[in-house]
Amino acid sequence: MADIRLKELTKVYPDGTRAVTKLDMEIADGEFVVFVGPSGCGKTTALRMIAGLEQVTEGEVQIGGRVVNDMPPKNRDIAMIFQNYALYPHMSAYRNMAFALKLRRVEKRVIRRRVADAADVLGLAGVLDKRPRTLSGGQRQRVAMGRAIVREPQAFLMDEPLSNLDAKLRVEMRAEIARLQRDLEVTTIYVTHDQTEAMTLGDRVAVMRDGFLQQLATPQALYDAPVNVFVAEFIGSPAMNLVGADVARRNGGLAVRFGAHELTLADEVLGRRPALHDFVDRPLILGIRPEDMEDASVVGDASSAQRIEAVVDIREDMGSEVFLHFGAGGRPVRGADVQAAVGEDAVAATQAAVQEKGGLWVARVDRESPAREGDRVELTVHPQRLHFFDPETGSAIYESPSRGRP
Repeated sequence: MADIRLKELTKVYPDGTRAVTKLDMEIADGEFVVFVGPSGCGKTTALRMIAGLEQVTEGEVQIGGRVVNDMPPKNRDIAMIFQNYALYPHMSAYRNMAFALKLRRVEKRVIRRRVADAADVLGLAGVLDKRPRTLSGGQRQRVAMGRAIVREPQAFLMDEPLSNLDAKLRVEMRAEIARLQRDLEVTTIYVTHDQTEAMTLGDRVAVMRDGFLQQLATPQALYDAPVNVFVAEFIGSPAMNLVGADVARRNGGLAVRFGAHELTLADEVLGRRPALHDFVDRPLILGIRPEDMEDASVVGDASSAQRIEAVVDIREDMGSEVFLHFGAGGRPVRGADVQAAVGEDAVAATQAAVQEKGGLWVARVDRESPAREGDRVELTVHPQRLHFFDPETGSAIYESPSRGRP
């Protein structure tokens, strides 16, 4: 097993395209780190540089204390699991799993033992004689994982290994990968564009954007304390609600105003975010996660919560919960990356509603909520769970205006 260190890792293609810029990271021995971000953010390019499949323009890749920049992939002692499985169609599952060991001239009895052990772990013992075309997608992915496991490498590199599977199978395989990594304790880097995969799998998650590392932290830290607007929007589903707001002094304290709403900021909030005092009478961006609002008629008395009123535009029944869409008023905020993801047509289609109602928000409330489309509803909000961002830099507002910048 080995740790992996990236020192100012940079990739610039001959046409001048900068895919990764000065990526610094230390991944501990046995740690599971997930690279996540939108398409084109550089996560797969970074993985390929670690694997030796892309040449490093600047910086260093260290595996187990050795600089491996000029080392061919086969000598790096890593195993890569791809999105498309990359199985040999004319070989049985057994031969696919054993092939790399055979090339290394490992003894046959050792090959048989390793393949049998991996097959037992992965539930493949009954299909080792079958060829890939006769296997399900999940079985083929298990064979690809088994091929990596039998090599007993220093690290696993996984490039969106579940993206070809249906939703139910993805959930099952996600749990399988988490269990395997825990049991094998192999250093693992996993690339995905799916933030749910990232949050459920990683010991730590690296959020990337345009080739730059935005934040590297535990899943809970990313959720609770995003360093900027991009991370705040990207982590969480549905995405964090954002709106332009103003901070004003009220009765010796502070309050945040947006549209027709005003929320008093408790001393606890100001104690954790003293830089908010610097934004009095200045605009900022307010963020509230959908799950941090609730239908007041369902939760009853919530002494620490405050309330805002909204008119329900759309009600979505999700079974275990309900999504209430409404206009929040205030100055709408939508990051460039979110606009790119939903497309210009979708953005244009919402402009009329945005101009009429301000920012379009969603509250994730209890399924017992009686609110229907057109109803006026009171929503509770816990001020301790509010998020604040500098509109000029996009950085989160904490102890000082500079903290949290990528």
